[in-house]
Amino acid sequence: MSGSIWMPPGAGPGTLPAIPRQRTVPSWAEPDPIDQLAARLDDFIAAAVHPDEIAALLESDGLSDDQIRERYGVRSSFALAEELYDRVERRYPEPDGPAHDPWRTGLLGCLLRGVVFALPGLGYVLGAPLLAGPKDGLGLPAGTIPLLAGALVGWTWNQGLSHRAYSWLSLGDRPAARRSLLLGAPAGALLGSLVALAAIGAATPGAVAFAAGQSCYLAAATALLVLGRERALLAALLPMAAGAVLAMIRPVPDAARAVLLLGSLIAVVILGLLEVVPGSTGPKGRGAVFDLRLPPRGRDKPPRARRRPTSSGPRLSISVPYALFGLGGGILVLYAALGGAPAAVALTLSMGPAEWLLHRFRSNSLAGLRSTSTSKDFWRTTAVTLIECLSAYLATLLALSLAISALWPHDPGVGGIRLAGLLLLGVVLWTGLLLQSFGAILSAAVICCVAALAQTLALATHVGSPHWVGLIVYGTAACVQAALVGGLLGRATAHR
Repeated sequence: MSGSIWMPPGAGPGTLPAIPRQRTVPSWAEPDPIDQLAARLDDFIAAAVHPDEIAALLESDGLSDDQIRERYGVRSSFALAEELYDRVERRYPEPDGPAHDPWRTGLLGCLLRGVVFALPGLGYVLGAPLLAGPKDGLGLPAGTIPLLAGALVGWTWNQGLSHRAYSWLSLGDRPAARRSLLLGAPAGALLGSLVALAAIGAATPGAVAFAAGQSCYLAAATALLVLGRERALLAALLPMAAGAVLAMIRPVPDAARAVLLLGSLIAVVILGLLEVVPGSTGPKGRGAVFDLRLPPRGRDKPPRARRRPTSSGPRLSISVPYALFGLGGGILVLYAALGGAPAAVALTLSMGPAEWLLHRFRSNSLAGLRSTSTSKDFWRTTAVTLIECLSAYLATLLALSLAISALWPHDPGVGGIRLAGLLLLGVVLWTGLLLQSFGAILSAAVICCVAALAQTLALATHVGSPHWVGLIVYGTAACVQAALVGGLLGRATAHR
């Protein structure tokens, strides 16, 4: 190793032997079969996230390990898949067309639902003669306790019933959803009427009858809203709403008031029954004809198949938290209504924009899942979207409360404490709906029920001013729910 380099004869001292060139592939040699396979499967290999995907494709093409060893010189399909995965650069093409967004919805439909939520409140204007009389022991107008008791039962029951019906609809079983509404809606109406009768106290029979009609309306309207019949419900309520507006301008006879109330109630109940009762087998659609053939008899009948449920239905217990959320939220709203009717009207009307903003937040969250690559970036994106949507809802609620208070006759106006409490209650309701859409309904139900219980105890023991009590309770619940929402923002699984 330490000797001098061997030089050929005749070479000078400054001459070095030539360095041999690297051997190149001769022109007559065939190309690498693995490169050919990689070129043929380029698009699939570039989009693969693991070599096992490529191995599955190779095996589905019928390539055995013996064929792979013979053709490509590797031991198995997995080794060939790893070789192909290493040779092709990763490329993840975007899907063709716009991405699917199940949360995309129109603003007009949500506003229509908000109007439908608020219009029944005009029925109290027409039903004022039924609620006439001295105040009760709590200082409330006559008939208030039966109405509130029936309304709370209706909101609680129908919230759980609507969730159960929506669960059936999500499984694609619309007949089962109709059956649940057909059985549950009358039961809720009966329960609400019995509770109103039990809470009659010193109220007149007219107030109890009005509360029973209220329970029947809530049951029928729930069926129509779940099945997407908002326009039909709006058409049934328009005569009553027009009569209520006329009653605020000029006196209307009691008989006309009763006719308008009963007419709208009967129309809503009939529409609800038509939606949930199993339909007829008559012809449907253009070109349909009646089947006038006699039914098959005897051996002509097809053999009866064994009927087995394809899947188990939703459990009743999963709808209980939704019912409790309706109870807690209903109590909080009723306390706000007792503090001033314009506040309740503003909250009811704001539910339409609240629903649209909730859908917008979920839609933007899905877009954030596609556009961000880290959990921190995704949390930041969804936090900005949350602040924008919540601010838009509070601005809408503020504008509605100021406008309704200005138009409401004999209203003293919205004070600073009342307005702050109303906005905080709006935060509680909107974040509660957001938690519900995240699947964290139990947390929202517990917080709302605890807040309702705390406000009830504070008012019963006369701890402080009702407005200050409401402000503290709403503020505490809003902070707790906002913290829960913030903890769920960065979890991608919560946005599914």
